[in-house]
Amino acid sequence: MTTKYFELEMTINGKAVVTEKRLPVINPATEQIIAYVPDANQLELDKAVKSARTAFPGWAATDIDKRAQLLNTFADVLLSHKEELANLFSLEMGRPLAGALDEITRASYWIKETTKQRLDRKIIEENETYRVERYYTPLGIVGAIAPWNFPVLLSIWKVAPALLTGNTIIVKPSPYTPLTALKIGELGRKLFPAGVLNVLSGGDDLGKWMTEHSDINKISFTGSTATGKKVMQSAASNLKRITLELGGNDAAIVLPDVEPKKVVEKLFWTAFRNTAQVCIATKRMYVHEDIYDEFLTELVNYAKTIKVGDGADPSSQLGPIQNKMQFEKVKDLIENTKKSGADIVLGGEVQKGPGYFIPVTIVNNPPEDSRVVVEEAFGPILPVLKYKDYEDVIERVNNTSLGLGGSVWGRDLELAYSIAERLETGTVWVNESQILSPHYPFGGHKESGFGIENSLDGLSEYTNSKTVMINKKKMD
Repeated sequence: MTTKYFELEMTINGKAVVTEKRLPVINPATEQIIAYVPDANQLELDKAVKSARTAFPGWAATDIDKRAQLLNTFADVLLSHKEELANLFSLEMGRPLAGALDEITRASYWIKETTKQRLDRKIIEENETYRVERYYTPLGIVGAIAPWNFPVLLSIWKVAPALLTGNTIIVKPSPYTPLTALKIGELGRKLFPAGVLNVLSGGDDLGKWMTEHSDINKISFTGSTATGKKVMQSAASNLKRITLELGGNDAAIVLPDVEPKKVVEKLFWTAFRNTAQVCIATKRMYVHEDIYDEFLTELVNYAKTIKVGDGADPSSQLGPIQNKMQFEKVKDLIENTKKSGADIVLGGEVQKGPGYFIPVTIVNNPPEDSRVVVEEAFGPILPVLKYKDYEDVIERVNNTSLGLGGSVWGRDLELAYSIAERLETGTVWVNESQILSPHYPFGGHKESGFGIENSLDGLSEYTNSKTVMINKKKMD
């Protein structure tokens, strides 16, 4: 029997491009190769940069309302192909189909909401002698490097503001999840002028070449803190603008006045949504000692009802870890937790394949300095920790080099807010988690990132600020 593979091409200068060298794409639920995609070399990157540079003046000069109109049409096209895109997504990423469809829908929504935003000209000062204006100009070419955990939405987070503000863009999806991005590039060929939207697939070398390329003006990167540091170093060679959305070790603090039965379902999904492959997932859960035992029992009971399986199975609620490298990291963390003598109250036993499946794993009150608490697991293993004193738990939560997000849960909103404002993170939710919007600024503190995505703050990161001072007096 001959295996049929998906065949998708890169998009450069509005045209389909293939390469001699190809990369395999693996379905993480079956460990089977489902496609071979182009592996761009430096020559292909240079062609994409040249086409983006050629297209830039015309695109930057296009009225912003016209750019917004094209982006809105693009959003409608994505929505009209959502079933096809979601099927590709589920196969390459492993997420159940309902979650894949949700991401495509959210990406379309994100584009449309972003196009409503405007960085207006502002008159800073005006008198009889002078007028001083401040406005924004596009940077040029944006290099967008997207991750494998949200391959569509986190690409759109970069594409929409970059194109709206008049830049051209080169998108590099993760080599683990390139299919949906390549398909989206194909859909964009018919809409945007040649060179405005380019999509190149490739390995880690392609990302390195992009960050070092002297004619790319900005890099927007989402990924690990370790790789983000390398991106920052490479970008320094020509003072390239950067936005970095990096790792997190988010904590949830559960106050003693909550009723465990009423909150465990919501808190479970803050930790395990997308098989815990979420930068802002709850990775440490601190529960007050007065309700700790009841809360842990209820959390475990709810977790036992969740089905982990192939995303192609409609009954699956959680899929596999997306790739073997991450799968092995999570397995190693579980084995280390076992060897440490920690009390694993659920899960912890990884079955042999096929598929990179990890069971939902919950650890009862491990030491604060254990790996399962200190490290960002990026997989379905959650330490639940006991606390007594609010000052103590705030200190424990903040004792990390990361600071992306966090949450506080309780009926006493004044107390919850007083704790939230002391957490050293870019976003804190009270009685919520992982609620993001095109209109809310999102960024990390400490080593969780550099710069802002979304909102007008995020939009401005794709521009240069320009100040013009006009002397009104006639020159003699």
